[in-house]
This record gives sequence, C-alpha cells and structure tokens, in this order.
Amino acid sequence: MLAKESLVTKSAAAAARATVYGYPRQGPNRELKKAIEGYWKGRVGAPELRRTAAELRAATWRQLAEAGIHEVPTGDFSYYDHVLDTSVMVGSVPGRHREAVAADVLDGYFAMARGTQDVAPLEMTKWFDTNYHYLVPELGPDSVFAADSSKQVGELKEALALGLAARPVLVGPVTYLLLAKPAPGVAADFEPLTLLDRLLPVYAQVLADLRAAGAQWVQLDEPALVQDRTPAELNAVARAYRELGALTDRPKLLVGSYFDRLGEALPVLAKAPVDGLALDFTGPAAANLDDLAAVGGLPGKRLVAGVVDGRNVWINDLEKSLSTLGTLLGLADRVDVAASCSLLHVPLDAAAERGIEPQIARWLAFARQKTAEVVTLARGLSGGTGAITAELAANRADLASRAGSAITRDPAVRARTVAVTEADARRAQPYAERAAAQRAHLNLPPLPTTTIGSFPQTGELRTARADLRAGRIGTAAYEERIEAEIREVVSFQEKTGIDVLVHGEPERNDMVQYFAEQLTGYLATQHGWVQSYGTRYVRPPVLAGDISRPEPMTVRWTTYAQSLTDRPVKGMLTGPVTMLAWSFVRDDQPLADTARQVALALRDEVNDLETNGTSVIQVDEPALRETLPLRAAGHPAYLAWATEAFRLTTGGVRPDTQIHTHMCYAEFGEILSAIDDLDADVISLEAARSHMQVADELAAAGYPREVGPGVYDIHSPRVPSEDETARLITRALRSVPADRLWINPDCGLKTRGWAEVRPALERMTAAARAARQQLPATD
Repeated sequence: MLAKESLVTKSAAAAARATVYGYPRQGPNRELKKAIEGYWKGRVGAPELRRTAAELRAATWRQLAEAGIHEVPTGDFSYYDHVLDTSVMVGSVPGRHREAVAADVLDGYFAMARGTQDVAPLEMTKWFDTNYHYLVPELGPDSVFAADSSKQVGELKEALALGLAARPVLVGPVTYLLLAKPAPGVAADFEPLTLLDRLLPVYAQVLADLRAAGAQWVQLDEPALVQDRTPAELNAVARAYRELGALTDRPKLLVGSYFDRLGEALPVLAKAPVDGLALDFTGPAAANLDDLAAVGGLPGKRLVAGVVDGRNVWINDLEKSLSTLGTLLGLADRVDVAASCSLLHVPLDAAAERGIEPQIARWLAFARQKTAEVVTLARGLSGGTGAITAELAANRADLASRAGSAITRDPAVRARTVAVTEADARRAQPYAERAAAQRAHLNLPPLPTTTIGSFPQTGELRTARADLRAGRIGTAAYEERIEAEIREVVSFQEKTGIDVLVHGEPERNDMVQYFAEQLTGYLATQHGWVQSYGTRYVRPPVLAGDISRPEPMTVRWTTYAQSLTDRPVKGMLTGPVTMLAWSFVRDDQPLADTARQVALALRDEVNDLETNGTSVIQVDEPALRETLPLRAAGHPAYLAWATEAFRLTTGGVRPDTQIHTHMCYAEFGEILSAIDDLDADVISLEAARSHMQVADELAAAGYPREVGPGVYDIHSPRVPSEDETARLITRALRSVPADRLWINPDCGLKTRGWAEVRPALERMTAAARAARQQLPATD
C-alpha cells in the first residue's frame, strides 16, 4: 500500500506518458513465421512477404495506441533478428555474403542469417541472459561501415502515416561493437570496440535521416552496459555519447538499458549530453533507483521508468510500482512509464488462453496485459491513485489470491527438498573409475558417433499430435504412429553406422514443454509463442507451483527403441536449469529452491531409465550459460546451485551408466569450471559455427572428460560436405585426444528436414570412420 497519496500527485506528474521498447513480432497467429517460411520454400513472393510484414506492424501500432500507449516503438520489427538488422544498417556485411546481398537484398539478408549451401551463416548466440538468439557481427581492423537507414526510416514513416507518435528504437553503437566478434581470419585478440570512431559517423547519418523523416526522439539501446565494464569501455561510452549528443542535426536521444543495474555506467550516461535515459527498475535492476539518487538524478532530462517486468508473465504489483514511480518524480525532469525491456520476450495475449484454470489466469500478464499495466501506471502517476482506484483494488485481490493459493505449495515436495544431502548430489565413484567401467560396458569404437537427440519433426508427426488433441484419432492410433517413426529413426541410424542411437523424440513438442506437461506445478499454454530465433518460436511453460513427477515420462519410448537394436540408445532429458531458463519461473521463491525441486523430479526419471536398461542418459543443459547473472558478483552463487541441481539429477546412477550433457549457442569461456563441476561423463557442445573455439577453451582449461564438439551446424539449411566435416574433426583432434572425442552435430535435428539430415549424418559418420583409420594403432 502506498504510504500516502502525496507520492503521486496530478500536479507533479501531469506529463507522464506510457510507452514500450518493442513488441512481439509474429502476429496473433504467427503470420510472420508462416510468410517467411513460405518465402523460403518459394510459395510466397517477396511483395507478399513485405505486405504481410507491413500489415503486422500497422496492426501492432494501432493496438498499442488504442490501449493508451502514447509513443509507439518503430525499428523493433525484424524478419529474423534486430542485431542482424543493425549490421545491415551500418553496412557490416561479411565478404562471403556481399555477392548475395548485391544480387538480392532480402535473399542476402537471409543468407547471412541461415547460410546457403555454399556460404556459412553468421554465428548465432544468446541475447544476454535470455533465450533469444542474435546473429553475431563479424568485424576486423579492415571493416568499413556505411549507413543504410532505409528500414528504420521506412518503418518510422509507416507509423507517422497512421497519425501516431513514434520513437525509433535501435541497438546502440557501443553495445553493437561489444556484441561483435573478430571475423574469420582476424586475430582472436582483436577488439571490435576499437572501431567506435569509425562507426559513430554512420550512427550520426542514421540519426540525421530519422530526424529528416520526422523522428522527435530516437532510443539507442545499450544493454551491454549492465554488465561489468572496464574503464576503457566506459571511456568509449562517454566518447560515443559526447559525440552523438553534440550533433546539431539529430532527434532527441534516449539511451536505454535493461536486464540489470547500470552500475558504473550510470554516472557516465547521466553526465552525457543526451536527452534522457530509459532504465529497468525490476528484479536485480531495482538497484537503479538508489544508484540514480546517488548520482543526483537526471535534472533537465527525461526518465523512462521500466517498472513492469518485460521478461516474466506475472501480474505487476501496481502499488509497489507506483511507489517507485513516485520516488523517481524527484529525480528527473519528466518521468514516463514503460515495461522493463522489449515485450519480445513474453507471449502476445493471455486472454487467448482458454485452458488455464481461471484462478491462475488472473495472475498472468502477457504483452497486451503488460501494455495495459503500463498505461494504468501512467494514469496513476499523472492523476494520482484516485484515478485508478478500481484497477488497484482488482490488482490487490489478484496478488492476494496467488499468495494464499494452495496451488503454489506442496508440503511433500518441500519436505523432500529440505532432506537433500550433499552426498545426494555426487556420483559415488570418481570419473576415472566410471570411464573405465563405461568403456567396458558399452564397448564403443574410437571417435564414437551420436546425435544430440531429436530427429526431424515431420508434418505427419505434427498432424498426428493435432489429431490426438482434437479427438480425431485415439491414443492407440497415435502411439502406433510414434512407434513407426521410432522404428524408422533407429533403422536409419543403424544403416548409417551411428554408434550411440537416439529414439528421435517424435512424441515431443518441445524439449521443455514436453516435460512440463507431465510435471505437477507447471502449466502449458496453447498460444503463448515466444521467438527463440528467426522463425523458431517456442511456448515456454509457466511454473506456478511446487514440482513433482507423478509417473515416468520417457521410459516407454526409450525402452521401445532399445528393443529394436543391440546398440545403446540414449535416454533424453532436459536438465533442471534449462527447465527453469526456458520457462516463465516463479517470482515468489528463490530460483535455487525451484531448481532443486525440478532436479528431484528428474532424478526419479533418470533412475527409472537406468532400472529399465538404459545405459546412456543425456541430461541437456543448453541454458546453463545463458542464465548466468550478467554481473560477475552473482556468478558464484548461481553456479553453485545450478551445478548442484544437475548433479542431484544424475547422482544416483551406477558407475557404468554414462551421463551425457549438451550445451549450445552460448559463450562458454566464463563457465568452464562449472562445466567441469557438473561431473558429466560426456559433454557435447555447439562448435561448427565458431570453428571449434570451445574445444580449444576446454583444452586450455584442462577439461578431463569426454567431449563432442559439433561438426554439423543444424541451424543452417546447408548440408556440409564430407571433407568439410573431416576438417572439423581434424581441427577438434588438435585440442581433444582421440580417446575422449565424440563426433556429433551441434544440436538436435527437429527443425531440419530429412532431405538435409540424411546426407549430413551419412557424411558425418563417413568422416568419422575415415578419421578412425588415421589414428595410431593401439595395443
């Protein structure tokens, strides 16, 4: 409850406005995804694709304006990725893609994102600590920039033509360079930030173009500044905004940050000659409030206050947010209200979910509901709490409903969690003993081959799942279809010569959602799509209560696959950290507590797989790195509970049961010690796009276990040749001894088609066999 009405007065905040930094791109029925994939397949022409995109943008802006948003964002829309759009804006096109871009801008754009049969795409990695993937800029000392503001200007003009106030939102120059990597062939110690003076004139030109097109404000997002930054990097920030701020032909500049506190970058930006800051005040970024007061606020400047969590799906505590906003009124010339970051990271509309229990539905806010919360808070900030009495009362009741609900607490789960001992989270034998037992038990050849788990999810499989949900087929018919798919996948792997097989996961919709639907405490959405990368959308489940596993989840299909072959078949599970990272998690208890609950549920599954004859079990943790706190001070505590959760999942098996894990599309250098602390027997990692960088890092760190750096980039439609795969194997052998090296793709194969997967895996196994023949003979 607000302490007193005077915290928010009409006279003090009459100018408060509502805005957002970005919005889901896909459309209510994923129209953008369908149009782009139709274009790739030749069913949709470029004019139709552009028309669909323009219609989606206009519909979004109208919806935002009708909801009460005073200033809509432009430039946040993307066919694939906003960092790739920035590369196009500044003319940073790799040499290998220039011919494609010159021949056709749209096809060249997609070539950078996805590659072609002849040209590799840009590397892809996670956007800070989210599950969104961006395309990594490739730069070197010879990089030349040139402004191309056509996309940004065009979208601004579209919004202005609708009669709307609009603010272009761009990736800022410092963050763009800090996200970049040395281009292939450039020295690994090259620092892209050294190109700042070359890049700033390009940003100046883009700003001038936007000003000429009618922009009053432009937002430059600098989320990289919420990470720990060196004095040299902070000096670069000061220089960048001193130069951009001094421009005479520019719009007003709003510099944005989100995901954590600005820390040492805050005083730098507060002093810069820009016109405002957009700051996050949720979660760990709530510390921005005290930090802002410590630097004397932003006198004479605009503050856009992100007080509605843009990354999670729980309703806002309106009274708490109003209290924060009331405090901020004394720290800036003007205070406006926003979500903490782009709403790209949440689903579109909770009202579309008809299958969620009504009590829980009252606790949820997706993008449209968060927009309404932002508008309500702006009204309250401008008109006082009396202007939103009904909204505050309803919000207070919904928060109380959640806090007191029996749905959120299971005494048996909590008692089991409290009883966990340190010994439960450790294998009984050291790795060397386990490795010997596993080699004797599994009898695998040198350089064993395997895949990461999933095989292509065909249209027939998706149709079968839809038919089952709709009641058009019964459970027996559906299971027959799944068994037939497993038989085909196992047969193909045997014929291809793969050593450790998988069942292909035909029954799974998503690697997190599939398990969430079988665990208590989780709930699944029907329409809660969120962009992961490009046209890949996922439906993160919502973690609403305590977690347990009522019955086995994977045992039936894994044991069925094993019955079809004498070769080992891996059991496939998603690990506890990834189950949290790719879900919308509870915000009413520590993540470490939730992780332990999930780990215990998965431990039951691991033990049941082993009991039923599974000798190789993979527990995937691709999100281990992405969930790492953005500031180093938070790393030790996070890694302690995250690695404990993995070991708790896997710590109860016999020494001859081989535990695998998998990670992909992240920067692993910072967590190599944690990877070791997982105590997995084998780890497979994305490595093809990064040219085996992770293998070098593991070798330099003295990693002692078995490693499978990926040799096939599955996020590109191109099929590598046998020679290309062989070169990657040779490259990996420089860092990983042959007796500890596995050969596998970068990631699961569900997004690829059989026409790509068959030749790629056949070439992979052929290259592995050839490499074996080149190994020195052993006694």
